[in-house]
Amino acid sequence: MKKPVALITGASSGIGRELAKVHASKGGDLVIVARREERLNELKEELESNHGCHVAVLAKDLSVRKSRKEIFDYTESKGIEVDYLINNAGFGALGPYHEQDWQRYQNMIEVNITALSELTWLYLKPMTKRNSGKIMNVSSVAGFTPGPRHAVYFATKAYVTSLSEALAEELRNTDITVTALCPGFTDTEFAEAGNAQAARGMKFTTTPDKVAEYGYRAMIKGKTVAVEGIINKFLVAVGIRTMPRKLITKVSRFLMEKG
Repeated sequence: MKKPVALITGASSGIGRELAKVHASKGGDLVIVARREERLNELKEELESNHGCHVAVLAKDLSVRKSRKEIFDYTESKGIEVDYLINNAGFGALGPYHEQDWQRYQNMIEVNITALSELTWLYLKPMTKRNSGKIMNVSSVAGFTPGPRHAVYFATKAYVTSLSEALAEELRNTDITVTALCPGFTDTEFAEAGNAQAARGMKFTTTPDKVAEYGYRAMIKGKTVAVEGIINKFLVAVGIRTMPRKLITKVSRFLMEKG
């Protein structure tokens, strides 16, 4: 019986790395993608040793436009049928909008939005031909609200959740599912890379392994929007969806300020 193959972006650390571990533990093979090849090779050795799976490594910078087609061309040339596409790669930048470097914003939009959209478009085509497959787009509870001091990141995650919900509905009568995984604050390198370690909200973090386990189960079940954590579920269901938008924006700013 063919092992399911998962292609995971941003697999060198954090939630992506943990998702790779979960998939390997379920008996699946992997294509893992990130910029840091050394980290990917370390993960490949760990997973193949512990689980007897096959792991292909692709060191790619998703902010470079040609990289997305190169990933797809690689799997096609190797005859690798990607059963699960997990778009996990993403990053942020904390601080007043006008004080950040524009190139960082541009790269963020390329990775968080454009690369995710293009990879989804590329891999959805063969999935529809065989009428099977699963796509997980790692979004965030940030996608449900504006994010003062983290404005572009929050906006990109709103796009990710909206795209995922729309595609899930388009594919409703097929055997293909699309899941938006929406974690809250998570203890990963993301905070350091985005200069967000001192934000008040970082006091309420969860661990990447918990997010990965929850997200993977939700993907397998075909859940469309998967909000991780009881508190986050409450905030989305009760707080964000019922409180005045202006108040929610002020609360969001409070959480993203230094505390």
